Amino acid sequence: MAASKSGFMKDALILFAITLVSGICLGFVYDVTKGPIEQATIAANNKTYREVLSAAESFETAAGSEETIEATAEEFNTLGYGSIAIESVLEGKDASGTVVGYVINSLSKNSYGGAVKLSIGFDMDGTITGVGIREISDTPGLGLKAKEPAYREQFIGKNTDVLTVTKSGQAADNEINAISGATITSNATTNAVNAALYYLHNYMN
Repeated sequence: MAASKSGFMKDALILFAITLVSGICLGFVYDVTKGPIEQATIAANNKTYREVLSAAESFETAAGSEETIEATAEEFNTLGYGSIAIESVLEGKDASGTVVGYVINSLSKNSYGGAVKLSIGFDMDGTITGVGIREISDTPGLGLKAKEPAYREQFIGKNTDVLTVTKSGQAADNEINAISGATITSNATTNAVNAALYYLHNYMN
C-alpha cells in the first residue's frame, strides 16, 4: 500500500513538472512571437488602408473617434443592419499632412462564417474609394468571393446613406449585386459598409 502511494506521488510530481515546464515554454514562445505578430498585423492593416484610400500616405486615429464609438455602440444594433459595429476611424493624410479622406473599420457578426471585418475608404465628399476585407471565414468558392475585386469594386464611387443587396444583377446606385449562392455574406458585408456610412453621415459631418 505504501509503495502504491509512493508511486502515485511520484507520478503526480512528474505530471506537475511537465505541466510547469510546458507553461514556461508556452509563455516564452508567446513573449517571443507577440511583437512580430503585432507588427505583421499593423503592416497588413496599413496595406489595406492604402488600398482603400490610395490618396493617403499615412493614417492616424481621428480625434475623438474612440469616445464616440464607445458612446454609440448600442445604437448601431438598433439600425436594422444586424449585429454591426465600428472598430476604429482613421484620418488619411497625404505627404504634406493634409487630410484627404477617412478609413472606417467596421464589422458585421452575421456573415456565414461569423464575423466579417472591413476597411472602407472615403474621400472628403463621402464617396467610397475602396472596400478591403481584413477578416472573413466564409465558404471557399462562395462567401469568400467577397474578397475578389469584382465584388468589392462595386462599392467604389457610391455616395449614399444606405446600400441594399439585389439579386437582379442590375444594381442601382444604392444597390450591390449579391454574390451568387452567398446572399448571407453579401448582406453582411454590405451592412458592415452601412455601419461605416451611418457613422460617416451622423458623426463626422
